[in-house]
Amino acid sequence: MSPDAPGRPDRHARTAAVALGAATLAVVGTLLVGGSEGVHASPPPAPKVQDDFDSLGPEVRAAKLDGGRTAHYVDAGPRRGKPVLFIGGTGTSARAAHMTDFFRSTREDLGLRLISVERNGFGDTAYDKGLGKADFAADALQVMDRLHVKNFSVVAISGGGPYAAELAAKAPGRVSALHLAAALPPYGAKPDYCGLSDDVLTDAVRDQIKDPRKWWSFPDDSPVKSIPGFADTAYEEGARTYNQRGQQADPAPQVHEQRLYCERPGPDLSKLTAPVYLYGGKKDTTVPPSTLKTWQQNLPGKPVVRTYADTGHDVQYRHWDQILVDLAGHGDRTVVCTEKHTKVLPAAQADRLVSNGKATLGSCAWQKGKK
Repeated sequence: MSPDAPGRPDRHARTAAVALGAATLAVVGTLLVGGSEGVHASPPPAPKVQDDFDSLGPEVRAAKLDGGRTAHYVDAGPRRGKPVLFIGGTGTSARAAHMTDFFRSTREDLGLRLISVERNGFGDTAYDKGLGKADFAADALQVMDRLHVKNFSVVAISGGGPYAAELAAKAPGRVSALHLAAALPPYGAKPDYCGLSDDVLTDAVRDQIKDPRKWWSFPDDSPVKSIPGFADTAYEEGARTYNQRGQQADPAPQVHEQRLYCERPGPDLSKLTAPVYLYGGKKDTTVPPSTLKTWQQNLPGKPVVRTYADTGHDVQYRHWDQILVDLAGHGDRTVVCTEKHTKVLPAAQADRLVSNGKATLGSCAWQKGKK
């Protein structure tokens, strides 16, 4: 068959097609690389820099109180938000509330204003061996007055329990709600160590407070292990509590506070009319579940009791999401993770989903942290 026989493309047509293809490629290449005579690609957008600083955590402030003492405190959240007095566990500074910032976005969305007042001898606060729990309550109330806060909720963790009880007894009309999470009660049997001498007790705590990693150790299966940066934040908190003003891990304030936990009887809470919420971990060996009953026996009315099988002495962190919802006034709702989304459902509906295996308690963040 000749080159130009029927059934074969014309030689000139093939040449034209090749030329057209080359021209098309040239145009496309110009568009892609921005040739000197072609259409230029858009320049990259100009870099942007924020107008405000990101927070590095709450700022500790100082207030001169009546009587000459200086109180150190943290005030985090909207000024017009719902005020909450946060009372941390034993051996914590005013900045301990920062350890709950893994749910800061939720706290801010709920409009909660978290205020924490430092206790005697910890962090920036000078140590005075003559001060007791009643003095803390008086100081905290003065700080609230300075902030123009009349009524407020209280949330106390672990060793903050006796201080919360003292404050609630001193100013029951100012407490809007009382939330006690793994909180030590100042009632019932005294802690076992109360029979020890100060020297023995000092030796028992000295090594722990020197090394924040020991003071803030959690079991390997603790859910807090899934919170990014939690351990390091806890270690920083421990270092601040025992070294901030140059006290070099002096055990005296810690021993003094633990002596205060031995005082009996506890304060009279009969005039407290605010709702009370109790939170406990069924695996807690530090403040065991039996202490919930002790609280109930010394509280007026009937508190809401929330117990969790999945936690020990870390319920205050593992279920901080539920505590925030309760603090915001939604105690009739339960935080659950269902269908890979966090929902805050009416309690009865949430209970059904959990019992049917279609939901787990708390934010879905906890489930993601298990992976």
